[in-house]
Amino acid sequence: MDFNDDKRQNTRIKRDSGSAGQGEAQDSRARGTESLLAINEHESPANTDRMMEEICEWGNLKQAMWRVKANKGSAGIDGMRVEELPDYRDLLGIRDQLLSGTYKPQPVKRVEIPKAAGGVRKLGIPTALDRWVQQAVMQVLQKHWDGTFSDSSYGFRPGRSTQQAVAQAQQHIAAGYGWVVDLDLEKFFDRVNHDKLMGEIAKRVGDKRLLKLIRAFLNAGVMENGLVSPSVEGTPQGGPLSPLLSNVVLDELDRELERRGHRFVRYADDCNIYVRSEPAGQRVMESIKNFITRRLKLKVNEAKSAVARPQVRKFLGFSVSNGPVIRRILAPQAIERFKGRIREIMQYGKGASFDQVMAKLAPYMRGWRGYFGFCETPEVLIQLTCWVRRRLRAALWRQWKTCRRRRTMLLRLGVHRRLATSTAASSRGPWPLSSTYALCIGLSNAYFRDRGLPALFGPCSV
Repeated sequence: MDFNDDKRQNTRIKRDSGSAGQGEAQDSRARGTESLLAINEHESPANTDRMMEEICEWGNLKQAMWRVKANKGSAGIDGMRVEELPDYRDLLGIRDQLLSGTYKPQPVKRVEIPKAAGGVRKLGIPTALDRWVQQAVMQVLQKHWDGTFSDSSYGFRPGRSTQQAVAQAQQHIAAGYGWVVDLDLEKFFDRVNHDKLMGEIAKRVGDKRLLKLIRAFLNAGVMENGLVSPSVEGTPQGGPLSPLLSNVVLDELDRELERRGHRFVRYADDCNIYVRSEPAGQRVMESIKNFITRRLKLKVNEAKSAVARPQVRKFLGFSVSNGPVIRRILAPQAIERFKGRIREIMQYGKGASFDQVMAKLAPYMRGWRGYFGFCETPEVLIQLTCWVRRRLRAALWRQWKTCRRRRTMLLRLGVHRRLATSTAASSRGPWPLSSTYALCIGLSNAYFRDRGLPALFGPCSV
């Protein structure tokens, strides 16, 4: 569709949308087409044929170097750490290669990290130098492209967060859209079609040097177990440019959903569409699966996708409550992962000091609270904090080992002599004893707070 076609279609939809009785879907189609027109006006290739000069501006290169060094990360196939990168002003030769269109990226290093839900996620780690170049490219492209993406897209976008995505989903449910079409794309980052992606980028970029560079990054290859294999599809996770390219790929899905008038929220490859009934959800599921397969050349993960009530599904670690008031709650899987990680830290703590355990535990809890503290069920956060304290009491009780030392430690912590003696002589195990009066007095909430243990809710966090 060229610019003149867009303009004619936009004028027609504006005229139609002024007629009475067209409904919500018609309004949404008009908004979607106006957004597409804005894309074509803003991203005309005639206006983007010298993007490489913008990328190679010293200010942009300096910011990219600072970002890469701040993010740290593992070394690529050449073994160079980001800390070893020279000053950006000493990379004049690389800048000249970018401007002349002769820069050649190196293959990425394949690493596997375990997923929280099982299985592994394959990452591609670029060399430190390639990471710097990708970051410089990403900063300029994101500045040009981000404003053209859908308002319902939240992943990998500045000023947008998972919390905003969850809140938007909550609003759709509260508005009466009580069924969700939960779509999960199977191995999305590994299956992106390069030709399809480059076609979409070419609509936005007229600079042939930049198109050549992005294609070179996509085709750089992957080194695994010392062998380099070609990259024929996919955008390997691990580089700064990959998240932005994923939004370009899925922007076509967003526009299709807007054209159809759907209410949806997408975060990366996790997309939820909200409808009013189960039959409507089944129809949408089938139709969108066909669109994703035929138009985007991607595949829907049948095992992880479903049409269901949002109360029984999770979205970005959250779910919603039943009842007339829709509240954000923690998904059961999120709670189990939290407890599992705490147990791992406690297991590590069997041969470590209390301070060493806290050095691992406190940052994890602060980060977890920063993300999941957004839920609207503070009682769950309070219970989890109490559970962690109880685990710590049980761990310390094990470390004290003998009856004599346990009595001594309880006395030092201010427990009455008779209570300390009877508790230390108890034959009960560490977990039952962790909730007894003696340990709750000696190892109080204030005791753990003073030693740096954050609370997951309330003013007691450190």
